[in-house]
Amino acid sequence: MTTAFLGPRGTYSEQAAIEFAGSDVDLIEMPNFAAAVAAVEQGRAEYAVVPVENSIEGPVSQSLDILIHDTDLKLFAEIVVPIEHVLVGLAGTSLEIVTHVHSHPQALAQCSKWLDTHLPNADRVAAMSTSGAVQAVVERGDHTSVAIGPERAQAMYGGEILVRGIQDVANNRTRFMVLADHDAEPTGRDKTFIAMRLDKNLPGSLHKALGPFAAADVQLTNIITRPTKRVLSEYVFLLDLEGHRLDPHIAASLEEMRAITQELKIIGSCPQYVSKFDRETSGKEHH
Repeated sequence: MTTAFLGPRGTYSEQAAIEFAGSDVDLIEMPNFAAAVAAVEQGRAEYAVVPVENSIEGPVSQSLDILIHDTDLKLFAEIVVPIEHVLVGLAGTSLEIVTHVHSHPQALAQCSKWLDTHLPNADRVAAMSTSGAVQAVVERGDHTSVAIGPERAQAMYGGEILVRGIQDVANNRTRFMVLADHDAEPTGRDKTFIAMRLDKNLPGSLHKALGPFAAADVQLTNIITRPTKRVLSEYVFLLDLEGHRLDPHIAASLEEMRAITQELKIIGSCPQYVSKFDRETSGKEHH
């Protein structure tokens, strides 16, 4: 079960891949999200793990745009990973001399308040991944540079944890999607992810497009907007809804929606995510 993820080792993406596939399977580290998706499209991996939403910063635009515009891969599973950022530098580094903070843009944004307070004059430098930033800072050997990343990355690449838990909100979570060339079979407790484009010149088009779901008592759990990249003020709506695309009432609602929208892309259906803690608790209750 070969799974592609944003490398190098030690990223939150790898953590999500391990939760999905297990630590004893073949994991392929890729330089960016597009490369992880391409690995599946080209047959080098069965699955790709990409982040789509963070509880602090919201949608991960790069991943969502790939899903909308650049791939026909399907949603196969969903993983939610707790995020705790640590500040990593060389041993003995003092915050007073730090001039550069390196990390993935999402991590920098998730720690912006802490950085504003504790490192207000340090330049924030975007990296391709959190663990890559930690690795680069340690290998550079410069006490004026630090990185934000997972504790796992520090354990792998060295350096010293200078501060723990620097994310702006303690309950920080990132939702990852596992993509494959097909989506998952119905389980009875599923969710579906779709993208739609409306006729912006038709008044009430969003209300009309969502009407079939309301009539069928389908629960919508999330709506995200992304620009179509065609013209200004034209958007794609991404929707999470409860139920599988093959459930009769969901399938009927999607057909009604298809007749109303300009474009409708069914990205796929998968089981609703249940955390390891909830699965273990449920197992104990059944015993």
